Amino acid sequence: MSTNIIDPNSWVDKYSDYLFNYTIVRVDDREIAQDLVQETFFAGLKSMKNFKGEASERTWLISILKRKIIDYYRKINSNKGKAEVRMNYVNNEESEGDWIEERVADPFDKNAENEIENTELGLAIHNCIGKLPEKQAKIFKMKTIEGFDTEAICNEFDITASNLWVIIHRARTSMAECLEKNWF
Repeated sequence: MSTNIIDPNSWVDKYSDYLFNYTIVRVDDREIAQDLVQETFFAGLKSMKNFKGEASERTWLISILKRKIIDYYRKINSNKGKAEVRMNYVNNEESEGDWIEERVADPFDKNAENEIENTELGLAIHNCIGKLPEKQAKIFKMKTIEGFDTEAICNEFDITASNLWVIIHRARTSMAECLEKNWF
């Protein structure tokens, strides 16, 4: 039995800002984000008959939009399964993936899903490093990602080893908080 109804006449007024904001942080291009939102509305109109009313209208549109974002990254990537997509599944009580556009079989296999999840995590880490103060970010990358030894970093930045570890600790704390908000 259907508990939610669908009203496409109200979509633009009710959801366009929300869908655009959701998209812009994932594609970082205003024009592409606007196109993806429009494509979502068109796809929603096309697949209205598949709306079962089990999710809210907004949740259903978001599930279509997520597919559009994945498809966009697939098109621009030469390797089909390596989409650079950041997805946030915020609302666990509504299983958003169940109402995918036109109920098409999911083309992902488990490896492709893992690759996308790893790519998403990589993007989240990159984004969080970008929020660190510049010197802290450089030192954090040199030590934890590039594997420089303590002495080399201390010499380059003219700091003591204990100062280095304080900087690394602060960076790790900031990274953990950032990833908690943006990934988990």
